[in-house]
Amino acid sequence: MAAPGGGGGGRRGGPSRWPAEDELVIVRKKVAEISGRDEQEVRVAACPYRICPLGAHIDHQGGIVTAMTINYGVLLGFVPSNDSEVLLQSGQFKGVVRFRVDDLQKPIDNPENINWESYARGAVYALQNSGYDLRKGIIGYISGVKGLDSSGLSSSAAVGIAYLLALEHVNDLVVSPVDNIQLDKSIENKYLGLENGILDPSAILLSRYGYLTFMDCKTASPSYVYFSELSKSQQPLGQLPFKILLAFSGLQHNLPKKRGYNTRVFECKEAARALLHASGCEDASSILRNVDPVVYKAQKCVLEGNLSRRAEHYFSEMKRVAKGRDAWARGNLQELGLLISASGRSSILNYECGSKEMIQLYEILLKAPGVLGARFSGAGFRGCCLAIVESDLAEDAASYVRAEYEKAQPELVSKIPAGRRVLVCEPGDSARVILPGHHLHS
Repeated sequence: MAAPGGGGGGRRGGPSRWPAEDELVIVRKKVAEISGRDEQEVRVAACPYRICPLGAHIDHQGGIVTAMTINYGVLLGFVPSNDSEVLLQSGQFKGVVRFRVDDLQKPIDNPENINWESYARGAVYALQNSGYDLRKGIIGYISGVKGLDSSGLSSSAAVGIAYLLALEHVNDLVVSPVDNIQLDKSIENKYLGLENGILDPSAILLSRYGYLTFMDCKTASPSYVYFSELSKSQQPLGQLPFKILLAFSGLQHNLPKKRGYNTRVFECKEAARALLHASGCEDASSILRNVDPVVYKAQKCVLEGNLSRRAEHYFSEMKRVAKGRDAWARGNLQELGLLISASGRSSILNYECGSKEMIQLYEILLKAPGVLGARFSGAGFRGCCLAIVESDLAEDAASYVRAEYEKAQPELVSKIPAGRRVLVCEPGDSARVILPGHHLHS
């Protein structure tokens, strides 16, 4: 099945309406003000946020992960500059960023130095290092959804991809979605110094409405499974019979500034190394995907403590992904939900990545009316939890979670904008560039 493209205007898929026309108008007006150009010249890179229903924390080990986007994300309005200069403003951060695409970009040596302009520079770095010829810069305005950055929804990947798509567009570069996945990985791994896998960019660049994306992170090959019940749906426009609930904890920090994530990646590699050594396969790369499940079952006694728990999470999560593929294909949301909740429990018990507040939020979601399954979104140290919920009970579930979490964490909740404490979302489409004059929802 062909992968969705990463550029061009127009809409693909079902009823998800993002970005809305009024959002596009705001971004275009901002770019027109900054650049002095006509609004009709402004292109917009629309890069949705993603959720990962199953496949938590295993992408860096070559595992198979699932993903879908939602109808919220990052918008980068842009026009080509007259030369190689990049000039940027942000809806979330103050100041103006200026640099040139022909400036040699060097990797950041200290995570504390990462700021909002780092992703634009990182996109130039990734394209330069891959041999692409950059001659033109962009004049742009970038805006995410207030309160959703640093929330475990891959906002950093969405920002990086937005800059890649814009730079490619103005320089007439034809880059496939699969190649852009590797370019975004270069931003995160080589430029910023993160140990992130390819889950986030894969979800953002390859998702399509009505399908669950499965990404084999060892071979970097995607596949798509259609929700069989969609064609039988009595709902308008073939709408999926569930909503996505995002419940925010009020805890926020930037991933590069906390090394807990990288520590767990290292522990997974150490577990793989021990298992491969025990089975006489020392030459294989130290990722858990290179350990046969039969070997793991026979040799897991060599692992202790954290290494034992990390390996148990990986192998049990791979089983949940396989079962989830089947459940989704059959349209069995109840079974899928149970697997998602089991993934959440393993994140807590085996991957040990949940704070007290995040665990409270996860447990509240499990008790909410209509919720079929829940887990952390992202690395699990801050941000939000996600849930799959029956469509007709989504608002009831949201109200329940808002009330119960406020009782549990009143101080944290007071820091979250009232309209952003729990969001009811829909599945979305892939990242793309919306051309001037194109009507997104035609």
